Amino acid sequence: MLAATVGLPAIGAPDLPRIKVGVLKFGTVSWELSTTKHHGLDRKNGVEAEVLEFAGEDATNVALLAGDLDVIVSDWLWVSRQRSEGEALTLAPYSTAVGAIMVKDDSDLHRLPDLIGKKIGVAGGPLDKSWLLIQGLAQQDHKLDLAKEADIVYGAPPLLAEKALSGELDAVLNFWHFCARLEAEGFRRLIGADDAARGLGASGPVSALGYVFREEWADQNREVALSFVRASSEAKALLASSDPEWQRLAPLVRAEGRALEVLRDRYREGIPQRPVAEEEQDAAKLYEVLATLGGEKLVGKARQMAPGTYWAALKA
Repeated sequence: MLAATVGLPAIGAPDLPRIKVGVLKFGTVSWELSTTKHHGLDRKNGVEAEVLEFAGEDATNVALLAGDLDVIVSDWLWVSRQRSEGEALTLAPYSTAVGAIMVKDDSDLHRLPDLIGKKIGVAGGPLDKSWLLIQGLAQQDHKLDLAKEADIVYGAPPLLAEKALSGELDAVLNFWHFCARLEAEGFRRLIGADDAARGLGASGPVSALGYVFREEWADQNREVALSFVRASSEAKALLASSDPEWQRLAPLVRAEGRALEVLRDRYREGIPQRPVAEEEQDAAKLYEVLATLGGEKLVGKARQMAPGTYWAALKA
């Protein structure tokens, strides 16, 4: 459900091509878009980003497919599946930040085999990509079926974070920003989904999420789409270099002190740095691993990542 609209142009401002961007109301993408709007980086690049807030990811997906939005943020696995099923979506990398299995600093758990018999909270459900990748690495390196040899509890990210803090869980696999908040509360990473991806064949960081749009729209509005990508890059550069910008964002991030610092640092680590073509090659490798682990429920009938999942204009 659409929750609100922010970022409309000022009265009397010159008309610019408008891009409707759908985001989750409390999602981390709002941080970057707040920076974009606050500093006028969209207008500097010749476009007007109209930021529309939604209550859930499914709602943004439906709105994009219905033509009510130009851009949302989702993952390359979903884009590939949509392409394979006839919806010509494509993406521009947004962030390589991914989740991790977190344990308390004083925990005696250090390696995947240490998790045998332990109670592990997993956000995102049994088909969560990070969970599948970590299971794949456990199987490859240790002949370990984590889903069977540990006590797995699925749940919502905030609830699992609370259970980890209270000691009800031995370990928790959560989304990256919840992991960062746990880190600020005295937790450490046992293994990240990025570590698992490398262990399964990726040569470097792969964006977990991207700005997703219709290929036809992007091709017909190439300069508009590229201008939005440039504005995003400039916002990321500011967030990478300016600590005061993070202080400005603190109310939106809903963190301060040590928690804000860790969120800032982990966000910065997730800024994509690699050529898009390299990311695409690694994503294709990981797709095959995930297709094997998650099967048709995860990827549909396609056993390989659909060509065009990454927007071709970014590889030119």
